[in-house]
Amino acid sequence: MSDIRPYPTDDAVFGESLTGGSHEPAYSGVSSFMRRRLSRNLEGVDAVVWGIPFDASVSNRPGARFGPQAVRRASAILCGDPQYPFHADPFENMVVVDYGDCSLDYGHNERAPAQIEAQAAGILKSGAHLFSIGGDHFVTYPLLKAHAAEFGPLALVMFDAHQDTWDDAGDRIDHGTFVGRAVREGLIDPERSVQIGIRTHAPETCGVSIIYGDDVHRLGVDGVIGKIKERVGGGPAYMTFDIDCLDPAFAPGTGTPVSGGLSSREALMILRGLSGLAFVGGDVVEVAPAYDHADITAIAASSVAQYYLGLLDERRKAGG
Repeated sequence: MSDIRPYPTDDAVFGESLTGGSHEPAYSGVSSFMRRRLSRNLEGVDAVVWGIPFDASVSNRPGARFGPQAVRRASAILCGDPQYPFHADPFENMVVVDYGDCSLDYGHNERAPAQIEAQAAGILKSGAHLFSIGGDHFVTYPLLKAHAAEFGPLALVMFDAHQDTWDDAGDRIDHGTFVGRAVREGLIDPERSVQIGIRTHAPETCGVSIIYGDDVHRLGVDGVIGKIKERVGGGPAYMTFDIDCLDPAFAPGTGTPVSGGLSSREALMILRGLSGLAFVGGDVVEVAPAYDHADITAIAASSVAQYYLGLLDERRKAGG
C-alpha cells in the first residue's frame, strides 16, 4: 500500500500544521522559506520570515531585489530533518510563517524607507520576532528604526565587507551610509556594536568596533565569538548579515564582492557561537542571483537564516 497522499500536500499553502518540518520534495510546490506556511495571520506566531525586494540604493551591481526569491528557493532543501548543528527541529514547537514580501511602489523609491518601516512595525506589534531577507543593505536602516521603536537602542552585530558609514546628510537612499545614520539617530549604540569581516576602509567608524577580515583568521572562530559577546553584552541586539562578508568564492552572487573574506564555514561557526545574545531581529541581504552560480550564494544566505532561527529556538527553550 502506497504511503503517498492522494493529493499534493504543498505545505507552504495546505500544510496540516504550523509546526514541524516539511517532508516534501525540495524541488516541488510553492516557494516559501524552509517550506513554512505562507500567511499574513500572525495570531500565535513566534517568528516571521519576510522578504524585502528592494535594490534601488546599490552603488555597484543591481539585482538584490531578486534575493528573497532565490533564498526561499535554496532554503527548501534545508527543511525536513533535525537542523545541523542544533540537533533539533526548530519548528517542532516554534511557529514560524513566511509573511511574503514587503509591498513597495517601484515608481516612488523615496517612499520605500517609510513603507518598509511601517510594515515591519506592524509585524513587530503582533509580538512576533522578525527576520528579513533583502534586498540591498539599505533595507536594514528602516528595519532598525522599527526595531528601535519597539526595543530601544540596539547593539548592531554586522557581518559585512564594508562599514557602510559614508557621509549622509540624512536624506540619501544609499546602502553605504545607513550605519552612520543609525548611530546619529540613536537607533544603535556604537559602544555595544561590532562589525565582522570588514575588508574596506571608510572615513569614520562612528564608534563601532571592527573585526577586519584578516583579524578573523588571526583570532580564530572562538576568539571572534568572544570579542562579539564581550562587546554586545546582555542588551537587545540586531544581527545583519551582508552576504558579501563571505569571500566571492563562497558568495559570488552579490553586488559588491570583495576578495579575502570569510568562508561559509567560518561565518556559520561564528553565528552558531552567538547563542545567548538577546537578538530581537535580524536580516540577510545583498544576494543578487543573476551573478550566482549553482545557487552557491543563495544556499549560504538561506543557511544564515536557518542558523538564526536555530539560535532563536534555542534561546526560547532556555527561557529567553
